[in-house]
Amino acid sequence: MDISLCLVATELFEWGRHGGIGMATRTIGAALVDRGMDVSVVVPWGAGQAPVEELDGMTVYGFPLWRYPLTGSLYRRVDADVYHSEGLSWGSVIALDSMPERRHIVTFQNPRTREEWGAVYRFYPLRRRLFNALYWGSLADAVGRLDAVYCQSRDLIPKVEELHSLAEAPRFLPNPVDVPATIPRKSGEPTVFFLGRFDGEKRPELFFQLAERFPEVRFVAMGRAKDDSADRALRKEYGGSRNLEMPGFVSGERKYKVLEEAWILVNTSVSEGFPVSFLEAAAHGCAVLSPHDPEGFASCFGCHVSDGDLDAGLRFLLDSDRWKRRGEEGYAYVSEFHEKGRVIDMHMEVYEGLTGA
Repeated sequence: MDISLCLVATELFEWGRHGGIGMATRTIGAALVDRGMDVSVVVPWGAGQAPVEELDGMTVYGFPLWRYPLTGSLYRRVDADVYHSEGLSWGSVIALDSMPERRHIVTFQNPRTREEWGAVYRFYPLRRRLFNALYWGSLADAVGRLDAVYCQSRDLIPKVEELHSLAEAPRFLPNPVDVPATIPRKSGEPTVFFLGRFDGEKRPELFFQLAERFPEVRFVAMGRAKDDSADRALRKEYGGSRNLEMPGFVSGERKYKVLEEAWILVNTSVSEGFPVSFLEAAAHGCAVLSPHDPEGFASCFGCHVSDGDLDAGLRFLLDSDRWKRRGEEGYAYVSEFHEKGRVIDMHMEVYEGLTGA
C-alpha cells in the first residue's frame, strides 16, 4: 500500500505523556505501520524526547510548545499524502496551511463548547486559556476547509455538526482497542481500578476516598500527577490505605495484568468525551462506573451515576455480581465495534478513498 500518512497530534503515549488520545494515536499509527503504511507523527515533545524518534515503526517529529507557530516546516518535511488530526488542534491549521494540496481530515475526540471549556478552565494553565481565546476562530474556520470530518463516538456527530455549522454530518471513525480472544479469568477478590492522571480535572481524590469507604474491596490507581509535588501530596494523604495500591503509570504486561484481574473501572473526571479507558476496560470484561455516559456506555455496560453517587453505583455493581454480566456485554460490544483489526480496516478505507489508491 503506497500511501504515506502524517498523524497530527497533541500527545503520543510515550516520553511521559499518558493521555487517552495519545494512546489512541499510538495504537492507530502502529497498526497502520503493520499494514505497510509509511506513518509519521508530529507532536509536542515530552520528557527526554529527541526532535526525531522512531517508535513502533513510526517516525515521530517532536517540538517544544514555543515552536508551535514555526512547525510548518515539519509538515512539509514529512510530505505525506494524508494528514490526519487526532482531535482538532493548532497543528491541524498549520498542516492545512503548509500542505494545502494534500488531503486533510480530523477525527474529533473530545470537542467542547465554550461553556464546557469554561467548566474545566480552572484546571488549565493561563497559556492554554489564552490559546483557546485567541485561536478558537482559526480552528473553527479550519474545519470547513478539511476534506473529511469524523467523530470517534456516534453521539459526538450531532454535537460537532452543530458546533461547527457543518453542511454535512461527520462520519463515524471509532478508536481501536486490543481485544483478548476471551474474557480473562477475574480475581476472586473484588477489584476496581482508576486509569488516568492524578490531576484536578480527573478528580482522583474521589477514587481514593471511595477506597476508604469500601475496605473490603481492592482499589488500584494506575496513574500519577504531572506535578511531582502534587503527586507526593496525594500519596502522602491517601497512600496509607491498606486496600489502595498506587503503582504510578504502568504499561504493557503490568497494566494488562490489572485489567485482567479487575472487575470495575471507576471514572471520576469532571468532563469526558468517550475515553479510551472505557474501551480498554470493556475489552477485558470490566464494568464501567462513571458520572458520564457517552453513547449510553456506562448505562449499558456498568452503572451511570448521573448524581455522582459513586458509593451507590459501586454497591449496585457488586450486588449479585451485576458487574460480571455487564462486563461481558461490554466485551461483546467492543469486540464488534472497536476491535483493532476492524477499526484499522475502516481507516484504510478512508485513506484509500481520499487518495484513490
